[in-house]
Amino acid sequence: MDETTIAELRASMASGSLTSRALTETYLARIETFDPALRSVLQTNPDALETADALDAERRSGRVRGLLHGIPVLVKDNIDSADRMRTTAGSFALGDVTPAHDAAAVARLREAGAVILGKSNLSEWANFRSTRSSSGWSARGGQCVNPYDVDRSPCGSSSGSGVAVSANLCAVAVGTETDGSIICPSSINGLVGIKPTVGLVSRSGIIPISHSQDTPGPMARSVADAAALLTALAGADERDAATAGAHGEADYAAFVDPDGFRGARIGVARNLAGFNDRVDRLLEDALAAMRDLGAEIVDPADIPHVDELEDPELEVLLFEFPADLESYLGSLGLAQQHRTLADLIAFNTEHADAEMPFFGQELFEQAAEKGPLTEPAYLEALETCHRLSRAEGIDAVMDQHRLDALVAPSNAPAWRIDHANGDHDVGGNSTPAAVAGYPNVTVPMGFAFDLPIGISFLGRAWGEGTLIRLASAFEHATHHRRPPEVEE
Repeated sequence: MDETTIAELRASMASGSLTSRALTETYLARIETFDPALRSVLQTNPDALETADALDAERRSGRVRGLLHGIPVLVKDNIDSADRMRTTAGSFALGDVTPAHDAAAVARLREAGAVILGKSNLSEWANFRSTRSSSGWSARGGQCVNPYDVDRSPCGSSSGSGVAVSANLCAVAVGTETDGSIICPSSINGLVGIKPTVGLVSRSGIIPISHSQDTPGPMARSVADAAALLTALAGADERDAATAGAHGEADYAAFVDPDGFRGARIGVARNLAGFNDRVDRLLEDALAAMRDLGAEIVDPADIPHVDELEDPELEVLLFEFPADLESYLGSLGLAQQHRTLADLIAFNTEHADAEMPFFGQELFEQAAEKGPLTEPAYLEALETCHRLSRAEGIDAVMDQHRLDALVAPSNAPAWRIDHANGDHDVGGNSTPAAVAGYPNVTVPMGFAFDLPIGISFLGRAWGEGTLIRLASAFEHATHHRRPPEVEE
């Protein structure tokens, strides 16, 4: 099933030449064969084959639920599933409790007919525990590695989702992002990733960092597959107030358009590039391709204030993390003995050999010192983030140049895994869209040192359809996706 698309899988199942059970068995066998070396899957779903059988029976009876009927999907291990799997954020602290309810995203996947194949490894606590963490490492899952070079980082925090999709261990996967956690592992693993507008996809039932910035989103080998997954995930949820004002589309796959650049105005965010000469050369090739496809390139179209977001963003995350996390922990009921951030800090200290063999919990400790969300320091930082990233940031440059989208490189070449010093990420573009809560779509742009490099299309709130149209046109013209050669 290497590189097979959702459309191809659906056609095979519709013709009767493939069943969901056979497809699920194939992916489970690939996980068993190849994942011990990759560490991308924390656990497979013991009910996956039973679910596939039921969906095959539904198809035989004439019922097809939607675009994902019978399609195996991995979900990140910070997303609740009310089944025989655990939801732990990669930590032993949450290892004994099964959530009472599916996350809204998982419920929507089930409604769309997806087979929940398993839970993917991640940077523990979605990479919000230490300032010198190693992306892709969790106490439960160990170090997830890059399938293009196992000595290099898979990025994170949706590391396992990115690696598993890239290595063809599943059809598609769901990741989550606060800042870069979909875009970076998608681009570094040669994938398409969609970080949606905050509120397009419900966050209920997802272990949180920040209600201002958190969002689930699709990770896939093609724009069409990512768009199909986004269609299934998007929708209002009474448990997440941010979804009440969402301006979603009925079918994001309908935006896939090989001629999508015709008449488009694309701005080049040069202040998000320049961190690697080989990446810059790929960017120039990408811009030339867009011009050839009919786009008008506005260069430069720098996003204002990008260098002023780091400090207020961190302040917002440190305040929101304990409030949001403790609300989530409380939802697990009395069976979950760890109810506060202080409890988790104490657990990590007590179990330091397992939980902190390489890096500590400085971010946990900083967040535990913050007060309530009524404090002026938090409110001022939040207002600064929104103003600088939205009205005076992305919206300002797009208004000034009448742009359909902004583009910038998604990543530098993957760095070597270094447990002694932590990550060595030297370039990317995720912060402006993450802080604004705006959409970001990455698509493969080429290779540097035989490592995948992505290009991001950024835009306004609820602009996913436009970004999918542009990303699909780029993908159709360039075909930069190249699967890794994975070994047992």
